[in-house]
Amino acid sequence: MKVNQLRLADAIWIEPVVHGDNRGFFMEGYNEAVLRQQGITHTFVQDNQSLSAEAGVIRGLHYQLNPKAQTKLVRVLSGVIYDVIVDVRRDSATFGEWTGVILSEYNKRQLLVPKGFAHGFCTLVPGTQVLYKVDEYYSPEHDRGILWNDPALGIDWPVSSPILSDKDQRHPLLKDAELNF
Repeated sequence: MKVNQLRLADAIWIEPVVHGDNRGFFMEGYNEAVLRQQGITHTFVQDNQSLSAEAGVIRGLHYQLNPKAQTKLVRVLSGVIYDVIVDVRRDSATFGEWTGVILSEYNKRQLLVPKGFAHGFCTLVPGTQVLYKVDEYYSPEHDRGILWNDPALGIDWPVSSPILSDKDQRHPLLKDAELNF
């Protein structure tokens, strides 16, 4: 696996080795020993999977407060997403900055989203399935979010009228969000 640093500190994307032939492909989607050699030492405790039936679905921007903050390892099983992370660590030099990457069934890349980052994605094709590992269990009491189109963030989403959950439509702006990172 090849590990690549993103512009925001501590955020990385991982490119697995894919062995393909006329039958299809084989790859290791997760190998704890290989990732530990690359300095990724998280112990993942839960897998989450979503299916978005339509293109243009935005899920996010989500995070959990300490002490239940989560590191996520995100990948796409089928389809394509524009995956976005926002640094919400108040003491970080990149607080309030975001970056986005394309994750797909084709490029097989994975995104490591560290604790202290809000995370969201937009589906680019129908029938997109996303799988992500987390290193802390889901905690409704610690679950928080930031409005997907907060003008202060200026995220360049690939849709202007996304399909959103009721919850994702009601998240606060970053300036009003509860943060403890």
